[in-house]
Amino acid sequence: MIYLDYQATTPLAPEARAAMLPWLAGPDAPGFANPHSPHRPGRAAAAAIEVARAQVAALFPPGGRVIFTSGATEALNLAIAGCGRRRLAVSAIEHAAVLDTARHYGPGVTLLPVGGDGRVDPGVPLPGDVDLVAIMQVNNEIGTIQPVAELAARARAQGALVLCDAVQGAGKLAAPEGADMIAVSAHKLYGPKGIGALWLREGLSLAPLVHGGGQEGGLRSGTLSPALCAGFGAAAALCTSLWKSDAEHVERLWTLAQDLFSGWTLNGSADGRWHGNLNLRRDGLDVGRLLSECRNIAFSAGSACASGSGRPSHVLRALGLSDREAKSSIRIGFGRYTGEEELLEAAAVLNAAAQAQGV
Repeated sequence: MIYLDYQATTPLAPEARAAMLPWLAGPDAPGFANPHSPHRPGRAAAAAIEVARAQVAALFPPGGRVIFTSGATEALNLAIAGCGRRRLAVSAIEHAAVLDTARHYGPGVTLLPVGGDGRVDPGVPLPGDVDLVAIMQVNNEIGTIQPVAELAARARAQGALVLCDAVQGAGKLAAPEGADMIAVSAHKLYGPKGIGALWLREGLSLAPLVHGGGQEGGLRSGTLSPALCAGFGAAAALCTSLWKSDAEHVERLWTLAQDLFSGWTLNGSADGRWHGNLNLRRDGLDVGRLLSECRNIAFSAGSACASGSGRPSHVLRALGLSDREAKSSIRIGFGRYTGEEELLEAAAVLNAAAQAQGV
């Protein structure tokens, strides 16, 4: 199997797995202890969580705190529900975790359009009464990088808070500037599934979404998993140390892919995007058939969260693509563990299968 679906999830880094194992110990070792217990094993588990918190915090700007959550979806829900702001403006290509949550809590949500390149215009008009603006750092379907800093400056000048979904950018790009709240997910940066984080700017208070024991500074009740936290922390630390080499590797793969997929049309900007994302289309392509015939290659038709809906991608439609064009698109994602030979082999298979369809 050749894995080319890095936007859906990334492979677990061996270093992250190794960091988790001591906290998955059985009854003969203290690693199973509850980190909220006052005894010595509990304090050791709590200390491991704080080490991980500092490692994850290094992905964010200074002047904030990290709240562990079950993932980015919970982090985004906590941010939107907990901040108490209800006049929202969000980009039209946000993840459903933002769009659906905004529509649930906001009496009216303004969608900020994108151009044909898949990017929001930094000068896009903002509603005069807006009090929360949500703009993602990197789009999960097409990889386009959004002008977070410019929009954040304008939003904050109007007195609005700024929320950034940095799931696809964390560990790959510099932290988004100007945001008041930033959500990330461990399994998109080579960590384990089941854990994410919300970064809060200093001085910002939220109402809790989950009530109970008052863990995580009263913002997120529930027993934390030392294993998941340790894996997340190790993955974040690895991203920090491998930042440059990861980016150089992805750039080499991107350059290679330009030749390998020359018969396809790229959806979204070629320059203003994370180059580990290829969203491609061929007019008339039957993507369902392609997926069936290329079952030894893991790639995607749209986002993993919406792949079974049968609906055209709201992201591709926001670019101005027709339903037919959107449904003839695929997403290929690569990263740290993708080899050049794998990409060469996958491209040969995908191109042959597409050509067999006569497109």
